[in-house]
Amino acid sequence: MQQQMDTWIRELIRWLGFIPNRDLSGWILLVIAVLMGLIVNVAVTQSIRFVNRKRPSQILDYLKTYVRWAFWVFVPSLFFLLATNVQSARFIRRHPVADKTAEILFLIAATWLIIQLLKVAELILVRQYDTTQDINLSQRKFVTQVRFVRRFMVFVIFVISGALLLVAFQGSRKVGLSVLTSAGVVSVLIGFAAQKTLSNLLAGIQIAFTQQIRLDDAVVVENEWGRIEEINLTTVVVRLWDRRRLILPITYFVENPFQNWTRSDASITGAILFYLDYNVPVDKVREKARELAEADPLWNRDVFAVQVTDTTPTTLILRILVSAADAPSAFDLRCHIREDLIVFLRDEYPHSLPQTRIHFGPLPHPQPPLPLTPTA
Repeated sequence: MQQQMDTWIRELIRWLGFIPNRDLSGWILLVIAVLMGLIVNVAVTQSIRFVNRKRPSQILDYLKTYVRWAFWVFVPSLFFLLATNVQSARFIRRHPVADKTAEILFLIAATWLIIQLLKVAELILVRQYDTTQDINLSQRKFVTQVRFVRRFMVFVIFVISGALLLVAFQGSRKVGLSVLTSAGVVSVLIGFAAQKTLSNLLAGIQIAFTQQIRLDDAVVVENEWGRIEEINLTTVVVRLWDRRRLILPITYFVENPFQNWTRSDASITGAILFYLDYNVPVDKVREKARELAEADPLWNRDVFAVQVTDTTPTTLILRILVSAADAPSAFDLRCHIREDLIVFLRDEYPHSLPQTRIHFGPLPHPQPPLPLTPTA
């Protein structure tokens, strides 16, 4: 194989013309290798475009969006690395600078390409799952795990690539080799154990598989209601109801109590409170509230109740309970019933609304005490 490669290179240089300078011959070979890589890039890109026009594919679209530029860098760097490792010292001189540049460039390009391919693999796995619906609990669980595993693998790839880069430099070779050995890995983990980074990473692994939170879960944290937007290796991004973003360390969801409204079931019960006069006909209000709930498609028919839960010196507290499929639907349902009941009470029973009574007139005279009857 080596002899065939030497023969091919000799023939290529003869075709280019006799070049007595071995340094110049080596650089020409490197340039040719890069040009060949670019030619391969063009051929592959055009082939994919042709296939995508004939038979559109979402996978090819993902590759075009996420892998194209990494692939364009990877292929020339691969040819460049192969050219620098050709053992043809008789007529081509190897250049140490070019060799080291080829190694570093190929390592960076390969790392970039692998990371982008992992992103495409994630998109292919989760493309058929809808995480926007609260009822899709199993789907959101799977998507959360896939995304965390992909991020964890990217982290590991960065560590390995960094160690290999250190190996590529003579002065840092011992450091890079120590990271790649088992003893080096253990020492790195021990060093990280004293820092919050490792604790966040371990908390992320725990959350990914125990599922305290999932993507698009409705949660209440720091007295704020929102949805889980991102679960990263060390942080969690919560999209609040007013579109603000609350960024918390991932350990927060392991060490602190919080509310998860979609942990096992997305349905929720909402309460509507009315402060009404003592003259309110509770039975009529109950009938009207039932009618409004049955007419509203947001009510899931699981929970309905109308009760007088408390009293004050001037009003009674009427509580209406209704349930819905998820928190946003429950909020809208409560608003609908509250608005319609206010109109109903205002038009049909205005005396049921809160009133302040003031009595004008003389105060009644107290009755005189009864006389004491003497006893014999």
